[in-house]
Amino acid sequence: MTTTTNSLESASEARKERLIALRRRKLGQDVEEGGEGSKEPFRFRQRNFDPETRTLRKHNAGEEQEDTVENQVKGLAEKIIAEDEERRNQELDLFNIAPKRPNWDLKRNLEKKLSRLERKTAESIHVLIRKRMVAQQGTPDDLSAQINAQQRDAERDEADEASDEEE
Repeated sequence: MTTTTNSLESASEARKERLIALRRRKLGQDVEEGGEGSKEPFRFRQRNFDPETRTLRKHNAGEEQEDTVENQVKGLAEKIIAEDEERRNQELDLFNIAPKRPNWDLKRNLEKKLSRLERKTAESIHVLIRKRMVAQQGTPDDLSAQINAQQRDAERDEADEASDEEE
């Protein structure tokens, strides 16, 4: 515990010394010259003011400016805007806007109706085939077989209509 305390204390002392040296450098005092009791008067650093002309100095483009975040990202905004415009132009292409399957919603809505129609179409085809077969073979001799076939067709039609209403 004492070693960590000693190391923290020494670190804080070193930091304090660096801060004092930095302050002196800012104020124009020499670090080696002396400490608190130096007799040198305080002098202003005239960064933005020209005492001879009594006007403000303007920064010249030729002067070396500090490395700032603004200088580092100077062209970045324009670059991002240009890339964004390119991306938007590509997205506005008509082939990219048009759906790959333009009628999928129509097919989805018509599937139920088409399934009913397919069943009815198949039944009507069977009825037509039966009629042709009967016409080719002649009329059946058995009248009861003919009546039973008609009843079965009627029952089948009623069952199909009931199933269509449920859907």
